[in-house]
Amino acid sequence: MFGILAPHLKEFTDDLSDEIKYQKIKHGIKDVKEFIEKLASRGKVDPLSDNFARYLDENDKLRHLRYEFSIPKARDIVSDGIEALSPEDDSVYFCGNSLGLMPRRTRDLVNQELDVWAASGVVGHFKHKHNRPWISIEDNVVEKMAEIVGAKPIEIAVMNTLTSNLHLLMASFYTPNTKKTRKKILIEPMAFPSDLYAVESQIRFHGLDPAKELIKMVPSEGENFVSLDSILKIIEKEGHTISLVLFSGVHYYTGQFFKMKKITEAAQKKGCIVGFDLSHAVGNVVLKLHKWGIDFAAWCSYKYLNSGPGGIAGIFLHEKHANDFNRPRFAGWWGSDRKSRFQLDQQFKPIPGAGGFQVSNPSVLNVVSLMSSLDIFSKTSMVHLRAKSLVLTGYLEYLLDKQLNGLGFKIITPRDPHQRGCQLSLKFLEENIREKVSKELVSYGIVVDERNDTIRVAPNPMYNNFSEVFRFVKALKIIMGDLGVKV
Repeated sequence: MFGILAPHLKEFTDDLSDEIKYQKIKHGIKDVKEFIEKLASRGKVDPLSDNFARYLDENDKLRHLRYEFSIPKARDIVSDGIEALSPEDDSVYFCGNSLGLMPRRTRDLVNQELDVWAASGVVGHFKHKHNRPWISIEDNVVEKMAEIVGAKPIEIAVMNTLTSNLHLLMASFYTPNTKKTRKKILIEPMAFPSDLYAVESQIRFHGLDPAKELIKMVPSEGENFVSLDSILKIIEKEGHTISLVLFSGVHYYTGQFFKMKKITEAAQKKGCIVGFDLSHAVGNVVLKLHKWGIDFAAWCSYKYLNSGPGGIAGIFLHEKHANDFNRPRFAGWWGSDRKSRFQLDQQFKPIPGAGGFQVSNPSVLNVVSLMSSLDIFSKTSMVHLRAKSLVLTGYLEYLLDKQLNGLGFKIITPRDPHQRGCQLSLKFLEENIREKVSKELVSYGIVVDERNDTIRVAPNPMYNNFSEVFRFVKALKIIMGDLGVKV
């Protein structure tokens, strides 16, 4: 992708650091419409034609990553009674924000572990033909995970599942003081239900009332997402009463990418602890958790990290807390010092950093499933993926505006490309039309995610391409026309 970005981003070359590249991307792609039309002008093609989509694909330096994944065939995702137009073709899979596709290598890695188990039994913990002894299986993914989220290895642990990890972290970092003057939790608007349940239960655990101690951000009237100014104002006003600010990095419903650095700075200035649920951000946007000074974060890995359904999750604990062993925590043997772990002396000696929050030994099969995906990430960088993502999602936005002109739906995701991930959420204006649209999209071999009256369309830069975006918009235009919406 940088092949076609370079002329528009001024000296965008591979010898630049990722930080410089990131800044050039941010300054080079501000107006998506203008940027898309510049690319079309350079290629001397009509930006609304399928030739332009092919031009973008041909100049995409990340296009080879697609072949690392198993792409579902259209015939395999079509519902009963609906016949796909091209059943032998690949489906258009824009649902990585719900479940990422399977890397081809995952099957081999899982089978290798099954073979070791069959041949070696318990010996596989210490002697492993593929040099992945189970006793330290997480070592195969921690450093790669740290790179993806902008952290140090000591700040990362791969363990458990998302909500379990949030509970473990909040047990340490949501500690209402004895005078009960700082006991509130601030969360985003329409927080993911599991996050809300976890937060409410933590408040009750401390004998407090969520109705009084939970501050839920609400968008301004007529808005679909909350502005940074609104967030900063509530932190400034209520910060002295807030114990924990817990936001998502990218909102699951609207696709808004929150200004994590500025939220963190403002909240910590008021004495608040800051945590993030990064389930829709990790592997999607550029993160700099260590540099931003975030206290803690948690995420699942089955969305943009492609680890498989129910895959193992991860946590971040900033290095500044690495040796703070006085905080309360729920301990388990895998968080204890490795050298004494098997001495069974019943003395918990927490590992410094995020590793000390581990409770049980991780599932080997889940870890190697994650490893197969992280190996693909190692072939590129989050900066490169983000660059393609900005253009890919921008191209989707451009075609929707030009070809459908917003009739029948509205985009409720921020229009600023730097305030969103790879997702556009389309909210349909007529009652019950979303269900009909989703059903018809499936008949074209197109997979998207549904939430109430909204479909969430998420072209993933690792395995989606520009021709698929063109195919989606073309199908949607036909469907809307067939449903009587004038386009």
